Amino acid sequence: MSKTQASEAHYMISAVAQKYSIHPQTLRLYEREGLLKPSRTDGNTRLYGEEDLKQLETILALTRDLGVNMAGVEIILNMREKIEKMQEEVNEFVAYVKQELERGLGDWEQRLGTALVKASPTDLVRASSVKPADPPARGEQHSSRSRS
Repeated sequence: MSKTQASEAHYMISAVAQKYSIHPQTLRLYEREGLLKPSRTDGNTRLYGEEDLKQLETILALTRDLGVNMAGVEIILNMREKIEKMQEEVNEFVAYVKQELERGLGDWEQRLGTALVKASPTDLVRASSVKPADPPARGEQHSSRSRS
C-alpha cells in the first residue's frame, strides 16, 4: 500500500457489503467489470478506500435510482473520467493564457514607458498641436462629390 492509502480508512468487502446493503458477490462483479478497483493486502484481501466508496455510491445511484444497466454505468463512468481530465486540461490552459497575458501586459507597459521616455518634449508638442480634420456635418456632402 502507498503512504496515502495507509493514512486513509479502508474497509473489507463484508463491511462495505453490509454498509450498502448489497451482496459481496455484487462488489466482486463490479470489480470484474472494471467499475471498482479496490486495493489488496499482501494476503489478497480487498480493501475499499474512500474513493472506492464514492465510486460505489455513484454506481448504486445509477443502477438503483435511475435504472441504468451495467453497460450504461461503464459508459457514464468513463465519460465522467474523461470530462474530469478535460476540465483539468482546460484549467491548466486558462492558467497558462492568464500568465501569458499578464506577462504580455507587462511587456506592453514596459514598451510604452520606454517609448514615452524616448520622446522629446518637442515631439510631444508637435503631436499635440496637430488637429485632425473635422468630419462633415450630417446631411452635408463631401466636397469631392459633384452637386447636381
